[in-house]
Amino acid sequence: MVAATKYATLKRLGKYLLVRGIAILATTIIAIYIVIIIANMGGFVDEIIKSEIQFSVYEAIRNNPAYRGLNKSVIESIAREVIELEIKRVGLDKPFIYRSFNYLIDALTLNLGRAIRITSASGSKQVRIIVLERLPASILLFTTIQIMLFFSSLATGLYLSRRYGSKIDRIIVMLSPLSSMPGWFYGLFLIMIFASWLGILPYGGLVDAPPPEHPLLYALSVLKHMILPMMSWFIAYFSINTYSMRTFFLMFSSEDYVELAKAKGVPAREIERRYILRPTLPPIVTQLALLLISSWMGAIITENIFNWPGIGTLIWMAIANNDSPVLIGIVTIYAYLLAITVLLLDIIYVLIDPRIKIGGVST
Repeated sequence: MVAATKYATLKRLGKYLLVRGIAILATTIIAIYIVIIIANMGGFVDEIIKSEIQFSVYEAIRNNPAYRGLNKSVIESIAREVIELEIKRVGLDKPFIYRSFNYLIDALTLNLGRAIRITSASGSKQVRIIVLERLPASILLFTTIQIMLFFSSLATGLYLSRRYGSKIDRIIVMLSPLSSMPGWFYGLFLIMIFASWLGILPYGGLVDAPPPEHPLLYALSVLKHMILPMMSWFIAYFSINTYSMRTFFLMFSSEDYVELAKAKGVPAREIERRYILRPTLPPIVTQLALLLISSWMGAIITENIFNWPGIGTLIWMAIANNDSPVLIGIVTIYAYLLAITVLLLDIIYVLIDPRIKIGGVST
């Protein structure tokens, strides 16, 4: 009987995950295709590339002494032939709607192709190499920031929920409007104070120049460069995150079952652990997972202000240079990470909260 129940539960779980997986995959495909259309401006970027091909071919012919004695009509014929071959080679001879589906297939298979103008530090134009070269810097900085913010605001919010109306509670509520300004705004002032005026922290960058050779000194140099961007985000978002967590826990603290547990004489720590923290685990886990995934994309303005060589800076460069393959590659990787995260969260919900059902039947 127990074995049959477990088999039925696993069967429902498998069916549920299959349906959810198909739905998430369909959403991911649609999102990536929309990004392809926008990044190419409906085919306008491809037209720019065609114009650049024509310009480069005519420029090469004009600077080649072998063509100087030829008739203009012959030179024009040769140029047109070379242009047509080059346009066909890069696949721009097909209608944009056809090319857009080719781009979609390439993106879904992670065949991200080559960048138009941007190159990696090693000189490669492979989009995959360019993105993977920048990704670790963004993960290092923003994952550290998000984890620091999340757990500090979680602990402080829980502490304040037990001391509603206290002096420190009122201070946090008073400071929460600081988040009306983004992190990079405070970063400007921190640079002026600690880098320009006091001169104790670097203006930006990943590491000192030249970088230290010893691994420990190199790590300490990177940590020193992380201080200002981390401080800027902490100042901007700690108060509002703490206020949100505190309000969140206060809502659960006022539930009837919590009041009943108090009336029964259940210890405060036990109430906090079993009746407040446990029911809030699904939204807390969701928030943490989505924060970590979003942190992998970096922050465009923050990275540019602090000259941090991450994904945010790469997105800015790709937009400025109309490098659509790089933009599509970044969004594709992020879309896959987000889709996998959402699917994993569905499984985690079932494990951490018995109230959640699979396929309409409680586990």
